[in-house]
Amino acid sequence: MRTRSIAHIGALSLIGALALAGCGSSNSSTAGGGGLTSGSSPTGGASGGTYTIGFEGPLSGSNAQLGINEVNGVQLAVDQANASGDLGFTVKLVKSDDQGNPALAPAAASKIIQNSNVMGVIGPSFSGATLAVAKNYGSAGITIVNPSASDGTIQTHGFPTWHRIFPNDYAEGPAAADFLAKHAQKVFVVNDLSAYGAGVAGAVAKELKKKGVTVITQGVDAKTTDYGPISQTIVNSGAQAMFYGGYDAQGALFAKALAAAGYKGIAMAGNGVKDSVFETGAGAAGVGWYFSCGCQDASVAPTAKQFTADYKAAFKTEPGTYSSEAYDATNILLAAIKAAAAAGTVTRAAVNDAVNKTDYQGITGHITFGPDGDLPVGEGTVNLFQDKNQKIVGLGDITKAK
Repeated sequence: MRTRSIAHIGALSLIGALALAGCGSSNSSTAGGGGLTSGSSPTGGASGGTYTIGFEGPLSGSNAQLGINEVNGVQLAVDQANASGDLGFTVKLVKSDDQGNPALAPAAASKIIQNSNVMGVIGPSFSGATLAVAKNYGSAGITIVNPSASDGTIQTHGFPTWHRIFPNDYAEGPAAADFLAKHAQKVFVVNDLSAYGAGVAGAVAKELKKKGVTVITQGVDAKTTDYGPISQTIVNSGAQAMFYGGYDAQGALFAKALAAAGYKGIAMAGNGVKDSVFETGAGAAGVGWYFSCGCQDASVAPTAKQFTADYKAAFKTEPGTYSSEAYDATNILLAAIKAAAAAGTVTRAAVNDAVNKTDYQGITGHITFGPDGDLPVGEGTVNLFQDKNQKIVGLGDITKAK
């Protein structure tokens, strides 16, 4: 249980990360880029210089709630670090809105990349946006510490500055399928045709088939506003369970349509639907839905008790999906900047190298990175959540759920 002051907590997070730093695979870019702001010394550190970190994600549009959840976690970590005075420098945060849209992501990333003071970025929040710009960040030597883009292929593209702090869809999908297989012999799997939705739904379907479960799959474009036809198809199929790979606003429409069609089976979705937007949009129709997520329920996790209190004090609301992951991701990045400063120079390449060597005990768990920038296989926890009385609550480790 954490009962210390905000400033002290931020300092301890950073000190712990540095003290635990060990050998790791280095895939850092050779691009230097960036440096100290005016008035700072060439080596930073205790000189009192200023460094900038970026956040890219949806801050407007229908997907904005996820971005707000995350950027609040980032801002809290930055504010605590600055208040602690233990960094030896000041941190600034620049925010860039991509609306979660791959088409808008390059312009949003460019805003961050062109700022020569940026030493790393948290995000992008969505998988499609990440796939659109991770190469650009890599070419600029800007390290990515990602708290939410879960597509299971991102780490296979060889992006030189990629790091993800939670289990990807190829870990989450099979875990969700194993849970469904305990309750159903026929499952209807739907995806929204996005990089994320198709990826997690595909992982679920593949694992279900391995378990001997009959699987029916269908794609429904996220642009649709009428989920009546697919809902009726699901009811007519006789499937005892349904899994949806997509996002929160669409998931809410889907829940209402399924209820209207008279669906009585298990309804489950991936991490993209687990959000207050679903709670509000689906209303009573969403009650009973399950969600899989490689994320933490900060409201019940003992390790996040102080974080939750600090978050509520700062933003007058509960942490949301991926708020605590964004907080941990930011503290990892800040610790890397501090490590680079202690070694004598702060460049984008030096910071990326320090992130590669991360060995960090955060509020969401123990975080290290494999050669591909992801958690080592088998690391991290996929949790199960459920909408109870129009509020999504954590049920704990999905592998232990009955």
